[in-house]
Amino acid sequence: MEAITSFGVLVVITTAVVEVLKRATGLNKKFIPLTSLIVGLILNFIAVGFYFNSITILTGIAIGLSAAGLFDQTKLLKK
Repeated sequence: MEAITSFGVLVVITTAVVEVLKRATGLNKKFIPLTSLIVGLILNFIAVGFYFNSITILTGIAIGLSAAGLFDQTKLLKK
């Protein structure tokens, strides 16, 4: 249960960090999924204590892509 909770928390934090980066730097919208992927990887490596293996890499990718999907869903709700 802890893994699912931490995954969800990291998705929300990734979304927030990307939103801050977007507003602070004027990031182009087409680069948001790539930025989410990179931020998700970095946050996951920090969360696991910089332990690099295939599971942490795949989890970081899943976090980043989930955050990008969450970002897209919030855009749909605003319309």
